[in-house]
Amino acid sequence: MTLDAILTHPRLKLFWALSRTPHGIIDIATPALAALLCLGRFPSLVTTLLGLITVFAGYTAVYALNDLVDYRTDREKVRAGEYTGGEEYLDLDSLLMRHPLAKGALTLPEGVLWAAGWALVAMVGAWLLNPVCFYIFLAGGLLEAVYCLLWRLTPMRALVNGIVKTLGAVAAVYAVNPKPSTIFLILLFGWVFFWEIGGQNIPNDWTDIDEDRRFKAKTIPVSLGLERGGLLAMVCLVAAFFFTFLLVWVSPLTFGFLHLIALAGLGVWLLLLPILRLVETNGRRQAMDLFNKASHFPLSVFVVVMVRLLIL
Repeated sequence: MTLDAILTHPRLKLFWALSRTPHGIIDIATPALAALLCLGRFPSLVTTLLGLITVFAGYTAVYALNDLVDYRTDREKVRAGEYTGGEEYLDLDSLLMRHPLAKGALTLPEGVLWAAGWALVAMVGAWLLNPVCFYIFLAGGLLEAVYCLLWRLTPMRALVNGIVKTLGAVAAVYAVNPKPSTIFLILLFGWVFFWEIGGQNIPNDWTDIDEDRRFKAKTIPVSLGLERGGLLAMVCLVAAFFFTFLLVWVSPLTFGFLHLIALAGLGVWLLLLPILRLVETNGRRQAMDLFNKASHFPLSVFVVVMVRLLIL
């Protein structure tokens, strides 16, 4: 059996779905981008390969952990008839299958072994890169569990989610620079944090608002309402847009006018225009569109940085 046949095997696809691997692969661009901007050049081949394996394993484990912690809640939703509509597949997180564990496509022990196996790979890789990365990964896993458990308690859980998303990028910085600039770390944290809240957390919860209301969840769209939730997402994405330029400004890399124009255009296309459409319509489809497009923003910035490094 070829490697391609193994990776696309129907049974293995269920595990990729548990870890939201299509989204996770896109997310790898964020720590990769953080490392390049911090270092100003490509790291060594060994660090690059070990970093990619570690980051992939980390995202695979943490996304699976999300479904493991939410297992009972998701089972309630499945029994109530949620996650059955075709429209869910517009969501980047649902390209393979949404919540295969809760739907019974995978067993709970299988999910635990899958997440634990990838977590072990991530921990070994993180320790080899820099012990600081190891502790950051542990903190990320703990905070991800806390985020899930706060679903019915407070919309402030979104702040926890924002912090979790920053940790992968922060760990990547420490993997290539044991003593990074404090200013760079602050700007990196702000960039990822505001992008996550405005472009991921709020629109993702927006698409689930009907079921969240039914199950008495405390998310930003449910607690603040669509109008105020949309305005908050807009504020966050405008902040993320400007943090992009501050981040490249403090990087050792220098960027030309065309690079900056490209970054501005991508920010407008993937962040600002979608959030404007969402605020105007308050529609679920527009929320999904924002989530999907915003998910690609760090990847698009990574591409600009790669062009800068390879072509100058």
